[in-house]
Amino acid sequence: MAYAVFKTGGKQYRVQEGDTLDVEKIDAEVGSEAKFEEVLLTNNGSDVTVGAPFVDGAVVTAKVVDQFRGKKGVAFKFKRRQGYHKTKGFRRHLTKLEITSIG
Repeated sequence: MAYAVFKTGGKQYRVQEGDTLDVEKIDAEVGSEAKFEEVLLTNNGSDVTVGAPFVDGAVVTAKVVDQFRGKKGVAFKFKRRQGYHKTKGFRRHLTKLEITSIG
């Protein structure tokens, strides 16, 4: 069972072929292919390769399935005993990916 750990949008993801995941928005069209070269770790079932910081020549390829906005989140600021509180809502821009290959 081969898997890889790659980095995008300031976060790290452990993926296998066929996985679908939501990542921070990347600049790619729906239906196109995205390649991630910042691969931190690969495992092909028998041996593990750890990068320093990245694994040379390793690429995670994914198909862009959708570009969308996530669920509402709330940023709430509060200072006790000061009568100060502020609420601000946000929705993150996300990209849905389907992992096609790990090489």
